[in-house]
Amino acid sequence: MTDHLKDLATQLDTRVDSFTCHNGEKSPLPFSSQEYEQRLARLRGIMAQMDVPVVLLTSMHNIAYYSGFLYCSFGRPYACVVTPDTCTTVSANIDAGQPWRRSHGANVIYTDWQRDNYWRAVRDLVGGARRIGIEADHLTLAQSGKLADFLGAPEVVDMAPATMQARMVKSAEEIALIREGARIADLGGEAIRAAIQEGAREIDIAMAGRDAMEAEIARAHPDSELRDTWVWFQSGLNTDGAHNPVTTRALRRGDILSLNCFPMISGYYTALERTLFLGEPDAESLRIWQANVATHELGLSLIRPGISCAEICAELNRFLAEEGLLRYRSFGYGHSFGVLSHYYGREAGLELREDIDTVLAPGMVVSMEPMLWLPEGTPGAGGYREHDILVVGEAGAENITGFPYGPEANIIG
Repeated sequence: MTDHLKDLATQLDTRVDSFTCHNGEKSPLPFSSQEYEQRLARLRGIMAQMDVPVVLLTSMHNIAYYSGFLYCSFGRPYACVVTPDTCTTVSANIDAGQPWRRSHGANVIYTDWQRDNYWRAVRDLVGGARRIGIEADHLTLAQSGKLADFLGAPEVVDMAPATMQARMVKSAEEIALIREGARIADLGGEAIRAAIQEGAREIDIAMAGRDAMEAEIARAHPDSELRDTWVWFQSGLNTDGAHNPVTTRALRRGDILSLNCFPMISGYYTALERTLFLGEPDAESLRIWQANVATHELGLSLIRPGISCAEICAELNRFLAEEGLLRYRSFGYGHSFGVLSHYYGREAGLELREDIDTVLAPGMVVSMEPMLWLPEGTPGAGGYREHDILVVGEAGAENITGFPYGPEANIIG
């Protein structure tokens, strides 16, 4: 064997499964150290109540919520292992020192040199515990099998519902960040409204809103991670779905338009959604729009502590039924905010739907966003949607969205 091959063999023999590397200084996180410690204290209280000595968090939202680190998976698993005394993120070597810099607590890096080094790193942190908390709504069947193989088939306890409940009530620091997101969404809305004109493409208008929001996030939050802010600007037929992607369709006079701004500050989502028209709407379109606005305003008046999600939904359903429009309702009337994006973090227990009995409480943050969808060929065809964000207080709720809604404000040209 040549000297080169011997040296290569030595390197292969000594490559580690995992290691720690504090590369640089800790970066400013979205929240204070005290905020993260309070979150961890609540989690440890839940662990004590459920007799769970260690928790393996695997979702983007829970890892970010408890450590500050928002991972980019790209086919690799990540974790945050919480014990009564420690909080340790587990990240892939491709990310180098960034996860440690952006984590509250410790970090372990696993290597790609052999398959399943992730689980070897987790095993070292779990320390032989025979009862482990997991997120059952995130751990796949394949990864569940790996957990059993590498950790000795411990008893697993689903912590996802309890952690979701803990995230529903926001701290003062969270509410301050959500307020900032709502402010920045309004700026995106203004940029979009200014860009609307006949012949402009959906993509061009969407980029104007996105650029305005990203520039303001960079200015007002220079220590944040700048990623994931987006806009869905839809026109005509493309307004029928709330999550329809942007196209290159050019706007035409008479179009119904849907403005949807989503600034992301360190994994925290906020939204602004508005119906607009390019030119005067026809009589039936105006009637449908005004009915949806009336539903929106009724919903805003209902949000307060002590009322359940289902009760709000029932009242809005009653109103739309009286208007003869209930069959055109598209989805639930609102949802929670926090560590959230269109691909992670939904707090399903705080959605304004018929099957959710959660009672609103101070510190919760919810949207009011009724949508009516009338298919092509129906008078007034299109998707009508308004969206505001409300912070539930001790006696009522504060609307933190400022962009105007309705025909008086949003008929363009």
